[in-house]
Amino acid sequence: MTALLELSEIRVGYPGGPDILKDLSLEVTQGRSYCVIGPNGAGKSTMLKAIAGLLPTRSGSILFEGRDIARLRTDQRLAAGVCFVPQDPSVFPEMTVHDNLIMGAFLVEDRSLVRERLERVYELFPVLTERAKQAAGTMSGGEQQQLLLGRALMIDPKILMIDEPSLGLAPMIADQIFAVIRGLGDLGVTVLMVEQSVVRGLDATDWAFVLDLGSKRFEGPSEQLFEDKRIRDLYLGKMASGDRE
Repeated sequence: MTALLELSEIRVGYPGGPDILKDLSLEVTQGRSYCVIGPNGAGKSTMLKAIAGLLPTRSGSILFEGRDIARLRTDQRLAAGVCFVPQDPSVFPEMTVHDNLIMGAFLVEDRSLVRERLERVYELFPVLTERAKQAAGTMSGGEQQQLLLGRALMIDPKILMIDEPSLGLAPMIADQIFAVIRGLGDLGVTVLMVEQSVVRGLDATDWAFVLDLGSKRFEGPSEQLFEDKRIRDLYLGKMASGDRE
């Protein structure tokens, strides 16, 4: 099966610094959900930023639907269907929830299509319906996270990259977020997620990559990776095992 996204020996780093990603290669297939795990400093968030175009690729290629997008601007990648939800809050605080969502569809000229997507987002996140006229900056962190995901879905992305969706959220809210993430495949959205909560991340996805020191060390079905004692001992630690139990 042809990969939707293919990274081939990419090297990426921050301006003036060393390479964080070192000849990283991996493939993402359409319709699957993926979780990227690994120790701090492994390059997980750097990888998402490189795919989104927020960090330049020093070498290697990033193929999306067979096209090398490594030299495209971020907005061009977005127009192609590559959407990134960062871990830092990025709502428009003074604008209403409704207007934040409409901003997510700024590339869509068909107003009826915008309304259709808006209805879908409100169905997925009922709290956004209740808060539609509220200023986004006055919502809780969990509500803002739901708004960020909803706004991303207004773009109707082919791949949705999410960086630490549960960061700072209460467990109940995090569970709601992951319930939505599990259902995104039914909408035809491929998910590539970095997640600090290994248990939730693996439970919500089909496939997982383990990154360490800027390279891919392992990959496989999420359930199998979690049950692999070697990977648990090396990367997941006692906390992840305890959470699972």
